[in-house]
Amino acid sequence: MGKIILVTGPARSGKSEWAETLAIQSKKAVVYVATATDNPNDQEWHQRILEHQQRRPQDWVTLSVPVELSATLADAKPYTCLLVDSLGTWVANLLEEDKSSWENIVRELLETVDLVAADMLFVAEEVGWGVIPAYPLGRTFCDRLGSLVRQLGVLSDTVYLVTGGHVLNLSILGYPLPNRGEPEVRSQDS
Repeated sequence: MGKIILVTGPARSGKSEWAETLAIQSKKAVVYVATATDNPNDQEWHQRILEHQQRRPQDWVTLSVPVELSATLADAKPYTCLLVDSLGTWVANLLEEDKSSWENIVRELLETVDLVAADMLFVAEEVGWGVIPAYPLGRTFCDRLGSLVRQLGVLSDTVYLVTGGHVLNLSILGYPLPNRGEPEVRSQDS
């Protein structure tokens, strides 16, 4: 099995740059899995995509994968490092899926992640640290992304939080939240 690394944090925190650094440090062939689709009519979005593209080393392979993430991961070669940027955009691309379809998509993704032999780096936005959106689609996005990040965090070998210009290794600083029904994990202080 490959390593699973989750890099999470707020917008413009540097999480993509940290994931790129980790991809370079892997010393493997990097496949950049871009979930965003360019929209030349949205200059600000177009500029964000250009910034990401310009930072990437020339030898990285880039795949545009707005929806079919599980299939892309399943095709990964063991000698590669996949950098998926970002889960928030991927979730947004699938917001029109009904609850049952979404649950199946997530189940397939998590099952695939658990079987892939390549290293995988996932970049995910942290949502829900502020006001809960007043509109249903915003709440659906927050709930879906928050739940996905939590589930992927459990599968990950390492989870990083990038915020305030700093990288925190949550796998060292904290411990996973226990599932309901499991005994409570106590901190070393208690």
